[in-house]
Amino acid sequence: MEQNPFTPDLLKEGGDELSDISLRPLDLSDIDDFMVWATDAEVARFCTWEPYTNKEDALNYIKNYVLPHPWFKAVCLNNRPIGAVSVTKNSGCDICRGELGYVLASQYWGKGFATKAVKLVAKTIFIEWPHLERLEALVDVQNGGSQRVLEKAGFEREGVLRRYYMLKGKSRDMVMFSLLSTDPQI
Repeated sequence: MEQNPFTPDLLKEGGDELSDISLRPLDLSDIDDFMVWATDAEVARFCTWEPYTNKEDALNYIKNYVLPHPWFKAVCLNNRPIGAVSVTKNSGCDICRGELGYVLASQYWGKGFATKAVKLVAKTIFIEWPHLERLEALVDVQNGGSQRVLEKAGFEREGVLRRYYMLKGKSRDMVMFSLLSTDPQI
């Protein structure tokens, strides 16, 4: 795993770091920051992908998946990526729904950064995609941190979908969360 390029000055002493969280397109020039979370096995634990082991594969992912994706953003602290968030469109009869996904470098877990990023998505996605009525997020039942993020961001826990998803060769129980365009934004 590569050395962590984040310096302590990204986090201000006694400041309000959450106000410095923003979303912007992830770019190829962000590869070193991307590698911080993409190479971390603990970050990838509940993700569909395995930790990246080289920059070439990561660059190909950014080129072939991230850049053409209709809504994929870097979660930035002081304009420097510390994670990513995406909303995937559905089509046909499911066009009213989109699926939220997010990832954050582990050194920023438990500090409110993911919650702030999810709230930023909720504030903008229903405006940018007026056809969207429902934003969904599926979370592994064992991923308590991610469940707390969604609850704090105003998502409603709808229930557990048993043996719903194959993750890394094993069927998993998933918790369904949703936020409607008509729900209050907190």
